[in-house]
Amino acid sequence: MDYETAAGFAQTWGLVYFVAIFLVVLAYALWPRNGRKFRDAAQIPLKED
Repeated sequence: MDYETAAGFAQTWGLVYFVAIFLVVLAYALWPRNGRKFRDAAQIPLKED
C-alpha cells in the first residue's frame, strides 16, 4: 500500500465516518423527546439561586 492509496482511503472513509457522526449528533439534538432536556438546560444561566 503506497501513500496515494492510503491517503485516498483515509480521505474517503474519514469523510463518511464524520458525516455519519454528524448525522447521529444532529438526530440526537433534534429528537423530540430531548427537547425538554435542552430547554431546561438553556434556562440554567437565568435561574436565581
